[in-house]
Amino acid sequence: MRRRFEPLRVRPFGRLLGSYTVNDLGDSIGVVALSVLVFDRTGDVAPTAGFFLVAKFLPALFSTGLTAHLDRFSLRRVLPTIYGIEALVFAALAFLAIGDRFFLPLVLALGLIDGTLAITGRGLTRGAVAAALQPHGLIAEGNALMNLGFAAASVFGAAIAGGLIAAFGLSAALFVDAASFLIIAVWLATARDLPQIEHHDYEPWHRRFRDGMAFARSQRTIRTLLLGQSLALICFTIVVPIEVIYAKESLGTTDAGFGVLLSSWGAGIVLGSLLYIAVKNRSSFGLIVFSSALVGLAYLGMSQAGTLWLACVMSVIGGAGNGIQWVAVMTALQEVTPTEFQARMSGLLESIGAAMPGIGFLLGGLLTALGSPRTAFAFAGAGILALVILALLLRPRLERRAAQTSTTTGKTMGRRLSRS
Repeated sequence: MRRRFEPLRVRPFGRLLGSYTVNDLGDSIGVVALSVLVFDRTGDVAPTAGFFLVAKFLPALFSTGLTAHLDRFSLRRVLPTIYGIEALVFAALAFLAIGDRFFLPLVLALGLIDGTLAITGRGLTRGAVAAALQPHGLIAEGNALMNLGFAAASVFGAAIAGGLIAAFGLSAALFVDAASFLIIAVWLATARDLPQIEHHDYEPWHRRFRDGMAFARSQRTIRTLLLGQSLALICFTIVVPIEVIYAKESLGTTDAGFGVLLSSWGAGIVLGSLLYIAVKNRSSFGLIVFSSALVGLAYLGMSQAGTLWLACVMSVIGGAGNGIQWVAVMTALQEVTPTEFQARMSGLLESIGAAMPGIGFLLGGLLTALGSPRTAFAFAGAGILALVILALLLRPRLERRAAQTSTTTGKTMGRRLSRS
């Protein structure tokens, strides 16, 4: 148990954990508040959907290049600057929420800036965590604790946003969000021990981006992890936009019941995060496959559930798988990535995590239109289990190729040594 919390003794992990959690919490609060703002001021679903596209999907197209550009600078300057700009963005959004100052194009532009900075900040933080903990062999433990922070932000972010909006109004909620980013910017600016990767030669950002992508393509394990996670995320997020329809039409429950259903998934994420701490020393492949299968089985169960309580039980199971799966993939990626590429690979995975849901959302809406919410849940569950089966079938082949590559490399090194 002591080792599971050992990363907290490695400086500056505590500050990085806090900043990452506040980033996720602020992102959750901001999304809820801005969604309400856009819908209330326009009275139309299309602008609200457009906000999600601009604030969640488009940033994935810009953040990877921005991460490649920024990860060669001092984190003590870069991270506080990112969070400081986010504080200014939310302060501007809070100002636009007052009275008749609302202007949709400006809100969307600010949402795009914030979304890009949020993903970039997470990628740089993940890279810094790996750089700080890798020498101590504590990456898995550190990722488990960061996943707990993410789970807490996921569970409480929307609730905090709703409470702030109900009690003080939209602008107050956005000002509170701005203040949280400002506090974390100051906190990181005073940290004197943030890890820094030395880059002795200047490289343009586009070359660093290109080198990072070339590295990802050239490494079979990394390529497989990124491709597999991309496909899995599409299936994972198919049900997200139609959950409210599923709750009200398929289960016949109320708004309160819908809230209970969402809370059940959040509770499952917390449970899965705690479970990961206990089983983190197991095979990364086994954890990824097992947790993905839990989500797939939960979706299939929800597609057949006739009552709210049964759907909630399935939701807890799926949330638990969700709580293990992402951190297992992130840990597996970081363990095979050299230090100089940590931020770029973490940023690439974060960008995938932001981009792929856009495809899932569209597919979920289409499946529901052609069938029903139960159709979407069944399709998503079947798709996830198909990926799990494919991974199990391909594993022996991938292991043989890895062994052949290792043998070839060893022979080549042997010949070089004998010549020398």
